[in-house]
Amino acid sequence: MCRHLGYLGPARTLSSLLYEGEHSMERQSYAPRMTQGNLLNADGFGIGWYEDDGGARRFRRGQPIWTDVSFREVADVIRAGCAVAALRSATSGFPVDESCAQPFRAGTRLFSHNGKVEGFAGVESKLRELAGDLAEVPDARAPVDSALLFAFAARLWREGVTLGDGLAEVVRSVSGLAPGRYNLLASDGTTLAATTWGDSLFVRTTGEAIWLASEPVTEEAAWETVPERSLVTAGLASGVHVYPL
Repeated sequence: MCRHLGYLGPARTLSSLLYEGEHSMERQSYAPRMTQGNLLNADGFGIGWYEDDGGARRFRRGQPIWTDVSFREVADVIRAGCAVAALRSATSGFPVDESCAQPFRAGTRLFSHNGKVEGFAGVESKLRELAGDLAEVPDARAPVDSALLFAFAARLWREGVTLGDGLAEVVRSVSGLAPGRYNLLASDGTTLAATTWGDSLFVRTTGEAIWLASEPVTEEAAWETVPERSLVTAGLASGVHVYPL
């Protein structure tokens, strides 16, 4: 399936987040180690980050990350202390299109879905009911199953549900409607939250930074496996917490 990564810590270049490490995000686009049947994550990529004013910015493309040499140069001069990056392996039946590349954005929140909704056509109408008014979040209109999961999460966040609890509610509700893989990742600029449901997730903490990733991007032993069917919340002040789903 897809791959994603969340980072929270001292400001660093987007280039370091995407291209550095023995198993960098770029490498995972053509040589993933922990895969659910696919050999490539080459149907788009994106990264979202936060500016000093707290605003969320994004760069997305509907092409393999290794083909965008211009972005690689730009990424070397953009720095951020919080970011969400994603690589896409398109599910059959959905287009390879920039609008489907993640992370999606709702205000200052960024969202990525690594997985798929099995039998999407049979539950699409119910997911649209859960999502609510798609006009509130333009990315929710992307022609892909992940967009409705995102819209549902965005609706919950608007209603006051916390970042992590919103992801947990999406997974619990949608998994009750349809089997699938529901590894979600989100940020609000100061915290990260993620779920494991059908695919891998790892966490790495140092004295000053937190990483969440579908696969470790380095060979360092500090990466810890997040148990299946878990919610992870992470903040520099609050630390990392793992709860069963």
